[in-house]
Amino acid sequence: MDIRMHEELAAVWDDFEADESLWVAILTGAGDRAFSVGQDLKELAARDAAGTAGVSTFGSRGKPGWPRLTERFGLTKPVVAKVRGYAFGGGFELALACDLIIASDDSRFALPEARLGLVAGAGGVFRLTRQLPYRTAMGYLMTGRRMTAARALELGLVNEVVPAADLDACVDGWVDDILSCAPLAVRAVKEAAAASAHLPLSDAFTTAYPCEEARMHSLDAREGPRAFAEKRPPRWNGR
Repeated sequence: MDIRMHEELAAVWDDFEADESLWVAILTGAGDRAFSVGQDLKELAARDAAGTAGVSTFGSRGKPGWPRLTERFGLTKPVVAKVRGYAFGGGFELALACDLIIASDDSRFALPEARLGLVAGAGGVFRLTRQLPYRTAMGYLMTGRRMTAARALELGLVNEVVPAADLDACVDGWVDDILSCAPLAVRAVKEAAAASAHLPLSDAFTTAYPCEEARMHSLDAREGPRAFAEKRPPRWNGR
């Protein structure tokens, strides 16, 4: 991922957030070799040699493409990572920032930044230690070791692992299931889960969540029970 790619991705996520006709995104890599192997280190080395790289640390504020997906904390639409092949460094961090991860059985995950004198600054340090047991996460962060898709599934880091030939169909099934749900309900679930993760349970119940405020007063909140009573599929409109 180079500077140009970050800038182009930012425009894509801006469009996705703004377009109410888009209810879910799928993030994947081109081809079958890699989901993403992260930062373009050759570009970074060239910029460093030219004195234009600056320092790198946690986050991308002030850098091209900000806010990147890894820092779009207010994005409430669901994002699904379809991973085939290598998901290393910033590529793994992108997957960790998604809501669901579906992987082919030949996928490999790693955060090798420490081996390069860097840190997993796009959220890897923070997300992996929240999504895995602490010592398990630290084992991968402090060594750069690779994780197989089977191990990622075993640890609960991915939702499903299938043969590469079945990956598209599997992801389509997950997306179909998401789209069978009311879009405002899905967004309310995502927002509330993220915002309440570190709240005491009693506070989680009493906190106001904007997406839930929108859902509870929406037409879709009435459509669901009506469709059930009338024994027909609901017709969601996101309002």
